[in-house]
Amino acid sequence: MTRFLLAAASRALSETNSLRFRRCCFSLLAQKEKVVGNNNEGFLPKLPPFDYSPPPYTGPSAADILAKRKAYLSPSLFHFYNKPLNIVDGKMQYLFDDSGRRYLDAFGGIATVCCGHCHPDVIKSITNQINRIQHTTVVYLNHAIADFAEALASKMPGNLKVVFFTNSGTEANELAMMIARLYTGCNDIISLRNAYHGNAAGTMGATAQSNWKFNVVQTGVHHALNPDPYRGVFGSDGEKYAKDVQDLIDFGTSGHVAGFISEAIQGVGGIIELAPNYLPAVYASIKKAGGLCIADEVQSGFGRTGSHFWGFETQGVVPDIVTMAKGIGNGIPLGAVVTTPEVAEVLTRRSYFNTFGGNPVCTAAGLAVLNVIEKEKLQSNAFVVGSHLKERLTALKDKYEIIGDVRGRGMMLGVELVSDRQLKTPAKAETLRVMEQMKELGVLIGKGGFHGNVFRITPPLCFTKDDADYLVDAMDYTLSKM
Repeated sequence: MTRFLLAAASRALSETNSLRFRRCCFSLLAQKEKVVGNNNEGFLPKLPPFDYSPPPYTGPSAADILAKRKAYLSPSLFHFYNKPLNIVDGKMQYLFDDSGRRYLDAFGGIATVCCGHCHPDVIKSITNQINRIQHTTVVYLNHAIADFAEALASKMPGNLKVVFFTNSGTEANELAMMIARLYTGCNDIISLRNAYHGNAAGTMGATAQSNWKFNVVQTGVHHALNPDPYRGVFGSDGEKYAKDVQDLIDFGTSGHVAGFISEAIQGVGGIIELAPNYLPAVYASIKKAGGLCIADEVQSGFGRTGSHFWGFETQGVVPDIVTMAKGIGNGIPLGAVVTTPEVAEVLTRRSYFNTFGGNPVCTAAGLAVLNVIEKEKLQSNAFVVGSHLKERLTALKDKYEIIGDVRGRGMMLGVELVSDRQLKTPAKAETLRVMEQMKELGVLIGKGGFHGNVFRITPPLCFTKDDADYLVDAMDYTLSKM
């Protein structure tokens, strides 16, 4: 068998270039794996078929791009993988590199691509708008911003129906915190440890991971115990964690606060779903102290959880302010703050203006995204496929000691690797190794958590069961080789 494989590879080398030779070797090695093994013994999985091939890439090489990044872009930029990927094309749940190789995108541009890469309906909406007018600002009338605001308000509970458009999640959270402070006349904001809400002046204060905080003045924010069912001191008892918020109000503030901000599922923090019954108890304490409750839906919104359209709905609460970005535009730079008419009134005390917030092209894209989610039943797909994916990942946890926890819901899932299940020792090096090997198998996943040992699985919501199976099979194969 080995002689046959080498002979076939040799013929391929004489007939084509070195790139095709490498591909041939990969294919032949896969055939060898099929001969010597099965699923439980290291069978090499096969990427699901997909009816799209990108046009040939004729742009600069990965090496040239990396050199320009080093020369002209911020040195703070980082990249995944030892040999960074040059991604040049995308279609639905797949990405393609400069050689035309296809990858299953299980990260979705950091929980951003919800409809799928280059979804035709979203592209059509963008091009139709940009062919008419690209930018006006809100000092003139344009139907795109009004139509999208109306559609977005229809997805909100209660009296949440006034929309402020921004360009990012950070900007949305900055605005929400300012609104809460203006409305209440208080400065103190309560956030959670392990939270991530952005990297600007105010949101960096609300963020609570040293990895993402610079040594600059950050005042007026108190960080409560994180209601983490896996690593938290009270396990899954949300009400016990909530008492810490009341303690912060009683012993860290004047007794009155501006507000409380939290994600329902912490994304950057490692896909941590807040302990059950946590938000109802906390919201009660905040309202008693005169504050507003802010739900950060930048990553968990727009049907990603499957069970609900918004993450906060999983806890049965209605916030005073909701912030969103990422999935709102399927990759278009767009964010929003939604609140009640009463709360929104505070911004009339001075002039509040955002040059690009509500840009016609961006809001046209946002409306198309909402329509696609509805038309293609992507929230339902996130629930069905996400539940299947979580079940299969949980089965891997039973098989491999290195998997300490599988969590999340819908298509916002986390897999935490530990070197010791009892001590929950973060397996940081192993996480990087698995990511590298899964990339070689054609699967792209993210990582997060304070220790960088949690796989973040946040694919486009058009992900199929075959895609989910391939992802798990690739992880299974990789872990079996460690």
